[in-house]
Amino acid sequence: MARILITSAIPYINGIKHLGNLVGSQLPADLFARYKRGRGDEVMFICATDEHGTPAELAAAKAGKPVAEYCAEMHGVQAEIAKGFRLSFDHFGRSSSERNHLLTQHFAGKLAENGLIREVSEKMIYSIDDGRFLPDRYVEGTCPNCGYDSARGDQCDNCTKQLDPTDLINPHSTISGSTNLELRETKHLYLMQRALKDKIEAWIDSKTDWPLLTTSIAKKWLNDGDGLQDRGITRDLHWGIPVKKGDQPWPGMEGKVFYVWFDAPIEYIAGTAEWADANGKHDADWQRWWRTDKGASDVTYFQFMGKDNVPFHTLSFPATILGSGEPWKMVDYLKSFNYLNYDGGQFSTSRGRGVFMDQALSILPSDYWRWWLLSHAPESSDAEFTWENFQASVNKDLADVLGNFVSRVTKFAKSKLGEAVPEGGTFGPQEEALIADLTTRIRDYETFMNQIEVRKAAAELRAIWVIGNEYLQSAAPWSAIKTDPARAEAMIRLSLNLIRIYAILSRPFIPDAAQTMMDAMGSSDWTWPEDVPAAIAALAPGHAFSVPENLFRKITDEERADWQQRFAGTRA
Repeated sequence: MARILITSAIPYINGIKHLGNLVGSQLPADLFARYKRGRGDEVMFICATDEHGTPAELAAAKAGKPVAEYCAEMHGVQAEIAKGFRLSFDHFGRSSSERNHLLTQHFAGKLAENGLIREVSEKMIYSIDDGRFLPDRYVEGTCPNCGYDSARGDQCDNCTKQLDPTDLINPHSTISGSTNLELRETKHLYLMQRALKDKIEAWIDSKTDWPLLTTSIAKKWLNDGDGLQDRGITRDLHWGIPVKKGDQPWPGMEGKVFYVWFDAPIEYIAGTAEWADANGKHDADWQRWWRTDKGASDVTYFQFMGKDNVPFHTLSFPATILGSGEPWKMVDYLKSFNYLNYDGGQFSTSRGRGVFMDQALSILPSDYWRWWLLSHAPESSDAEFTWENFQASVNKDLADVLGNFVSRVTKFAKSKLGEAVPEGGTFGPQEEALIADLTTRIRDYETFMNQIEVRKAAAELRAIWVIGNEYLQSAAPWSAIKTDPARAEAMIRLSLNLIRIYAILSRPFIPDAAQTMMDAMGSSDWTWPEDVPAAIAALAPGHAFSVPENLFRKITDEERADWQQRFAGTRA
């Protein structure tokens, strides 16, 4: 049994996320976690809300609530929506937790001990009208690299270039909109990433199996232009983790907090410690996942994220881990995704354009969304959600292929042979051919899932559903029962067992429908079909089954047109 650690990029606390956010990190991470559990591996799947920094303060101010109260409320909202999408986190933590405070301060202290922190007096943008320094995300303006006019002070969302607020052209305060800004001197701490460049580069070079998207972004940031830069890890903010060296005050840093991108990835570790706390476990129970001197050397660690998060996870977070000089587990495989666009444009949180996670669940169950998003995951390039494509995929893949097979088999079996697995007949050449084909396809499906080739795995799963329909159509038990009832019984016995196998294989993608199929087959045996001939015989003659409710309903043209109009405009 392998030990698999999985983390998904942690979503910002500032509101409900859209489907593009979901498919870029949490959903494929959940797919992989469910698959690995299904194969019998020990899995630790951690996520959290990212609660510090400018987005939290701005969102809380907009909501008219204290930031701590706002974060607690929105954590509950995001956790509930995650449950709605059946995201199977072992723990969904909070970056504002006491565990993350202590660990972040611990790492900062270790970096300082190792000579990797330097104090820098620098000039930062100060808003005269707001009466405060403006950290990066409190400043917006035009990107000097690509000309995008809504670039943030830390990064341009259009070209992904990392920025400082002073780089922006025509900057303004996001608090008040004021352009009455000036540069004033302040002091901050910098992580000396350049001193770690060789170690980071050697580590990246050792990851020969990473996706091209991941390595190309990491190499670009490592070597382009002036290459890897030292990075500020503190900010002039009121909400965040106070700057300390371990448990000691940091002279000259009073009133400052750690930069959100310094503390956020540390929450992966802290979240696992929170899991231990929440389940009455000891420090050794979480350390065995994260400390190679405490048992984590046999852990394989997978990270999932959108491409905009790759630089921080391939450079800055590794710099923190390597620079600490301590035996922390580092990521083995980093799966990154391109962007999902929406119906001819982009998802927009600010303009309410696109489908947000709560809205999606209000119109259709989670399996419908999970299937479309995963089968169209933006792996090799950006992908686009369109309502026409969504309707076609749901109607053809889920309703016409999988749903139709389950319905035809169970209804025919009940009406002609009763509500138990029939015992007559033996398998012939058609059944043997199906078993051979199914065995090959399951092995291919496993390969794609192990390689985290999400779209290819979805296509293979659909092909597995299709061969059941093709067999049913070719074997025609409705005809055979008139002339050779025993032969028809063998066909239905195979087909009922195939439904159970479909439940097991489909569970990572569509867990609710998988449970419905398994319940209908009167089974709770989720054993992976390593031996397909044995799996085809798992439901023995006489085993009771039932006819499930329709697995998937079709989306009508009227519904599609209505949703397309509803989600094109402004979200309340």
